[in-house]
Amino acid sequence: MAIRLIDTFRILSSFEPPRGSLRDAPWEEYVDWAIAQGLAPLASYNLEFRLGGGDAPEWARDRLLSIYQGSVNDNVMKLVNFKRTVDDLEGRKLLLLGGAAFADTLYPHVGFRPVLEIQVLLRRLDVEGFAGYLSHHEFRPERDDTDSGAARVLSDGRTPIYLYADVLGAGRRAELQGVFERAMPMKMYGPSLFRPELEDVLLLTCLELAHHGFLVPWLCFVDLRELVTGAKWLGGVYSRPLDAGAVLERAKAWRMERALYSALSIVRRLFPETEEAVAPVLPPLRRATRELLERLVVSPVSEPGKMRQVRGMERLRRLLTGQ
Repeated sequence: MAIRLIDTFRILSSFEPPRGSLRDAPWEEYVDWAIAQGLAPLASYNLEFRLGGGDAPEWARDRLLSIYQGSVNDNVMKLVNFKRTVDDLEGRKLLLLGGAAFADTLYPHVGFRPVLEIQVLLRRLDVEGFAGYLSHHEFRPERDDTDSGAARVLSDGRTPIYLYADVLGAGRRAELQGVFERAMPMKMYGPSLFRPELEDVLLLTCLELAHHGFLVPWLCFVDLRELVTGAKWLGGVYSRPLDAGAVLERAKAWRMERALYSALSIVRRLFPETEEAVAPVLPPLRRATRELLERLVVSPVSEPGKMRQVRGMERLRRLLTGQ
């Protein structure tokens, strides 16, 4: 039986890939796609160190390996520089999101998860103060060309930092305050940096993906896979089962049940082994709503290589995020 693109993706994005030959995998299609989706570092590690090359062609292994080596160096540079910048900052509570928060908590090696930017969630009143602090460390304001929804974007020419505030909307500041109160310290980055707890970071990640209509690199779905399964390969702060009741209660309060349903349904399709973990945290939406989300979001997004902008994207974002 021929190895499909989705099969190649599942094998090479696993933290325990099944042994076997990948000689007949669609390498011409997979390599460029995997690089664009942020999957190349993990794929390369699996090929070289878990599968003994997997009978992949030499050119494919070489390209993926060069991306892996570059990812390790780039991540270390970005994260060490960020630590030096914020290590002495006191008196604030900043929450680290995205790749910078996941590289060392969801992935067995920091190089497996490329960190393209650093995302920070902070209170609205702290945005200008922290932006000013960063300006004293060679970070300058930049245009937000990615439609990220960030309140500010700054860069030192190497590392963009996205500052987010009021991500739940101006009317849900009490709910956002709860996210800050439940956050856990990140002592390696000094006294002012924290991580959202597992249930909160799962929902915040789903909300960000919904903001982009789920047209995001597939690496984001690997993040979600590990969050929903409790990062079982590690022993870190996110390595525990989800509190399904808390997830569903907060999703309802944040009016993001459709975003959560869509995100988890995509994860379930891409990684069938997550079914048992996903089922308890799927929101109980009406059948008509589920069918609409399956047709507009889940099915098209779950096809590798088929991602494209859909008509009415802004309307779809409002549907997903409860706006």
